[in-house]
Amino acid sequence: MKSFQTVCLIITLGLFNCKSDKTERAYNSELNPKQYITVLGIAQDAGYPQINCENDCCKSAHDNSESKKLVSCLGLIDLENHKKFLFDATPDLTEQVQILKTNHLDNQKVIDGIFLTHAHMGHYTGLMYLGFEALGGNNIPVYVMPRMKSYLENNGPWSQLVKYKNIDIKPLQNDSTIVLNNSLKITPLLVPHRDEFSETVGYRIEGKNKSALFIPDIDKWQKWERNIIEEVKKVDYAVLDASFFRDGEIDRDMSEIPHPFTTETTSLFENESMTTKSKIHFIHFNHSNPTIKDSHHLKDSIQNLGFNFAKEGSRFPL
Repeated sequence: MKSFQTVCLIITLGLFNCKSDKTERAYNSELNPKQYITVLGIAQDAGYPQINCENDCCKSAHDNSESKKLVSCLGLIDLENHKKFLFDATPDLTEQVQILKTNHLDNQKVIDGIFLTHAHMGHYTGLMYLGFEALGGNNIPVYVMPRMKSYLENNGPWSQLVKYKNIDIKPLQNDSTIVLNNSLKITPLLVPHRDEFSETVGYRIEGKNKSALFIPDIDKWQKWERNIIEEVKKVDYAVLDASFFRDGEIDRDMSEIPHPFTTETTSLFENESMTTKSKIHFIHFNHSNPTIKDSHHLKDSIQNLGFNFAKEGSRFPL
């Protein structure tokens, strides 16, 4: 009888161990995903602190280098295929490429590709570090929309990058999916913005299991032909423009630099579920936006509503 009880106990423990092992494997796959997005910067084009800003919003960052924030940028890591990509080439490109190499993947390449959103200074000027005076890159793939392609090819100093084959321009089309490999797909989506030199896009980034929407710049959600609420519901993460917290935040005519105020976005999603709200991670903060700080009561109030704020170093499994 004792022998029978012992056998039953062993079998039972074995079942629990199998269950535990499966749970552990699932847990580890989330902690150590083969494909994921990482946040490499959260600040608006001019960075944080901003040039010649002696106001309270920048003072702490001037006094404490640890408070500095890099310009808005995402990294896409594919450990399965040993590839790494950037979404936007910021003025902080040197540091962001090094972060990818040191903390994520060193595959003996500077970068396997860069997806540009548009031709405003914080989103493409980092390409200069790939040029003759710096890296002297060799046909680094740069994915661009038609107007952005024309802008780079026909205006110096960017045209020299093309002439010297430092970069290899890869054309994109609106709402046309690029298949990077069997694990990753990228789709550009035109959005309304101040398109002085190029069109502006956001990106849908799709992995094997999860997907993300990245829109660091847009004028207003109401101007978009798509419904932002429905677009957020389609994905697992939505990394969205929150340049300004509210109207009157800076001493300029803010109608000339339209962006969705954080308060506008939260109001738009007010009646949505916590599941939908929690998908949103705000990014691209102007130096004047109090939520660029690591800690602020206004940031706490938005998080209490269910929304999130992108944080440098965060990872989102795909």
